[in-house]
Amino acid sequence: MTTSPWARAVQWLRAHPLAFDALLALGVLGVTLCASVTVARPPDGGPGFGKRELPSHTLVLTVLACAVLVLRRRHSMTVLSVLSGLALVELALGTGSHLPEERHASILITVVVALFTVAARTDRHTTWLVGLATTAVFTPAAMLLGAQPWYDSENLGVFAWTALAAAAGEAVRSRRAMVDAIRERAERAERTREEEARRRVAEERMRIARELHDVVAHHIALVNVQAGVAAHVMDTRPDQAKEALGHIRQASRRALGELQTTVGLLRHQDEPIAPTEPARGLGVLDELVDGFTKAGMSVTVEAPAAAGPLPSAVDLAAYRVVQEALTNVHKHAGPEATARVRIVRQGGAADAALHITVDDDGPGDQAAAREGLGSGHGLTGMRERAAALSGTCEAGPVAGGGFRVRVTLPLQAPSRPSEAEAQAGQRRAATGRRCS
Repeated sequence: MTTSPWARAVQWLRAHPLAFDALLALGVLGVTLCASVTVARPPDGGPGFGKRELPSHTLVLTVLACAVLVLRRRHSMTVLSVLSGLALVELALGTGSHLPEERHASILITVVVALFTVAARTDRHTTWLVGLATTAVFTPAAMLLGAQPWYDSENLGVFAWTALAAAAGEAVRSRRAMVDAIRERAERAERTREEEARRRVAEERMRIARELHDVVAHHIALVNVQAGVAAHVMDTRPDQAKEALGHIRQASRRALGELQTTVGLLRHQDEPIAPTEPARGLGVLDELVDGFTKAGMSVTVEAPAAAGPLPSAVDLAAYRVVQEALTNVHKHAGPEATARVRIVRQGGAADAALHITVDDDGPGDQAAAREGLGSGHGLTGMRERAAALSGTCEAGPVAGGGFRVRVTLPLQAPSRPSEAEAQAGQRRAATGRRCS
C-alpha cells in the first residue's frame, strides 16, 4: 500500500517536532509582518495591504519573537514570558512610530501561539492562572498603547484571542489525556488478560500433573507388586504366577486408558474426541478397591456418600485422594496391610462437606517414614486438591501404629480465592510433607 506525499510529510513532521516548530515560526513571522503593514480601514477605501509603514523595531522584535517561538515545546513557560516582554516593548515603541489611529498589536500573534502551547502542555489550574494573567496584562495594554480610541475593535480582539488560545489549548490537553487514559486502560486490560491466561495455564498444568501422578503411581505400584509375586512363584506355582501376570496386564490396560483420557485434555478445542474431564469418580470406587484386593491387600470400605450425587470436582478429588492414600498404604505398609476407607457426608445444606478417612495398620516406623522421608508428591498432591476446593487435608501416624489420612471437601461451590489466599495455599502445599 503506497502513501501519498502529504501523508509522508505529516509522518516526517511528527517524527521531527523541532522542524515543525520552525515551519510554524516562519508561518507566524509571515502573518505577523503582513498584519503589521496592513490597515484595516484605509482612508481611500482601497486595499489596506502596504498602507502602514514597517518600522525597524517592529521587524527586529517580530523576527526575534518568532525565533524564540521555535523553543515553545521545550520551554513553554519561558517562551511565553519572553514573548510577553517583547510584545510589551513593541507596543510601547509603537506609540512613537505610529499615529494613534495607526498603532497595532500584531506581535501578539506570537503570544497567542505560546499561550496555546502552555495550555496544551500543563494542567488545568496552570492554564487558568496563565490565561487570566495574560488576558489581564495585554487587554489594558492594548487599550492604552494600541490603536485609539481605546474601544477600537482591534483592542477588544486581544481579549478574545488570548481567551480562545487558553481554551483551545485546554481542549487539546483534555482530549490528549482522555486518549492516553483509554490507551492505558486497553493496555492494562490486555496485560490482565495475559496474566489471567498464564494463571489458568499454570493451574491446568498443575491439575494435569496431579492426574498423571495419581494414575502412574497407583497402577505402577500394583504392577510392581504383581511382578514380584510372579517372579517369586514362577517355578513353584505356575498357576499363581499366571494369575499375577493377568493382574499386571489388567492394571497396565487401566493405566493406559486413564493416561489416554488425561493426556486427551491437551488436545485442541476443535477436536471433537478431546474429553473435558477424566471419567473417574467414586462411582468406580469398587473397581479401584478390587485392584488392591487382587494385589493381596485387605481393604474395607464404608462409603454411604459414594452412592449419592456429588459435584464433579469433588467426586474426582475424592476418588484421587482414596487412590493415592491406598497406593501409599500398599507401597509403605506392604500388601499384607489392612486399610479402612470411610466416606461420609456431614453438615446441612449451607455447610455440607464430604469427609474422607483412610486408615491402615502399618508399623509405626513405616508410618513415620511416610510422613517425613517420602520422596514423591502424593501427600502434597492431596493437599493441593483439597486446597483447590477450599478443603483441608490432615495426614500423620496414629497412636499405637498405623497411618491416617483425613480430607474434608466442601460440597458448596467456593468463591475464587484472593491472590493472598492463593499464595498462602501454595506456601502450605510447598511446605507439606511428601509421602508417596
